[in-house]
Amino acid sequence: MAYSLIRTSMALDSFTLRVLDLLAKKWGVSKAEVMRRAVRNIKEEEDMKDQCPKPLKALDWLQNGGGMTVQEAEAFRAEVQAEREAKRQWWEA
Repeated sequence: MAYSLIRTSMALDSFTLRVLDLLAKKWGVSKAEVMRRAVRNIKEEEDMKDQCPKPLKALDWLQNGGGMTVQEAEAFRAEVQAEREAKRQWWEA
């Protein structure tokens, strides 16, 4: 991986430093690489959160058909009904 590195300093509490050391030993990488991976993972999580719709927008979308046209919804409903009819037992009729 070709990228330039910039040295920086920061203050870490003893717990964070111990965990950083443990992860570096466990993964067989430098402490800096542990921090790079952590920052990258947090960035990916935040990007995913940004892409997810807010609950009310998601509800509106679902209540407006969830991206299905009326024809698609009717076809889906007919397909499900046919499956249910096919699996119905004689005593359920």
